[in-house]
Amino acid sequence: MLDFNTLAPGGELPPLHKAPVSREQLSLYAEASGDRNPIHLDDEVAKQMGLGGVIAHGMLSMGFLGHYLAHLAGPQGVRRLRVRFAAMVRPDDTLTCKGVVGSVAPDGTVQAEIWAENQRGEKVTAGDGEFVLTPRTTKNV
Repeated sequence: MLDFNTLAPGGELPPLHKAPVSREQLSLYAEASGDRNPIHLDDEVAKQMGLGGVIAHGMLSMGFLGHYLAHLAGPQGVRRLRVRFAAMVRPDDTLTCKGVVGSVAPDGTVQAEIWAENQRGEKVTAGDGEFVLTPRTTKNV
């Protein structure tokens, strides 16, 4: 349970484990986003581009971090998300979203460093976020 009253700078936030990235998920994301670039869908094209095979959309891992913030604070509590893409995500990679508290304001605003890492512990998407928890409430996570 994420409790505003126990958050402190440097404290770890509870992780969010995502299911392995699947080719079906990449296909569904391509349709939903309109990004049908073949490097996300066709191994041969991705190999011709020097990628060694299909890679996931960067915005998919960014979406996972958005889900992470909403998981921590509820969708209404998310205020900001900024990321940079650090490494490629491939089908069957298992991502875990993690975070560390940077600051906690009296009004419940939490600044945090957040990232998604793969099963090898490599940060694939990293950035920072801001969310709000009220001092009187806790959030089950």
